[in-house]
Amino acid sequence: MFLCQPVTLTGQYATLVPLVIEHHDDLVEAVLDGELWRLWYTAIPTPEGVAAEIKRRLGLQDQGAMLPFAVIENATGKAVGLTTYMNIDNGNRRVEIGSTWYRRRVQRTALNTECKMLLLQHAFEQLQCIAVEFRTHFFNQQSRAGIERLGAKLDGVLRSHQVNPHPDAKGTLRDTCVYSVTAPEWPTVRAHLNYQLSKPRTPLAGA
Repeated sequence: MFLCQPVTLTGQYATLVPLVIEHHDDLVEAVLDGELWRLWYTAIPTPEGVAAEIKRRLGLQDQGAMLPFAVIENATGKAVGLTTYMNIDNGNRRVEIGSTWYRRRVQRTALNTECKMLLLQHAFEQLQCIAVEFRTHFFNQQSRAGIERLGAKLDGVLRSHQVNPHPDAKGTLRDTCVYSVTAPEWPTVRAHLNYQLSKPRTPLAGA
């Protein structure tokens, strides 16, 4: 039975743990690395907004709409970013992996690829999902390239999908690129990700 509930997912480089308010200080440090909130095509909190963002995600978890994780770097034991299962569709056994960001130091490394592997594996092999989605801004080329390197396929572009709330993009509209991996594709995608993770620590999927 599809039941998306808090769980800890452990890999070689990273561990995904249920998000709690105690991750706040690490996440403030993480968002400062690269001043991530300045990227106009993303929705990343300012250092002062991290506490509110944690509370927002936990509120959505209480509503059954999101399952947020803190990304713990195994080498340091510190939270280096956030990711979620979101837009949870219990009836159709679908989830989206999204609202993801990492501090600059760990972007384009094996840590990100492994996090996606852990989330996809849990979704398909434990939750029995029929499809897992990824969505990103049309202009977020780094994210789009990373999603495509995972093996996800572009389903389409939702044009003028959302109003961009970023102050540097006031009045603009977001075109949203929708990607997915389906259950029949998962064995091939899993083999591809295992191959990537078996290689030395070279730049990998920086979604």
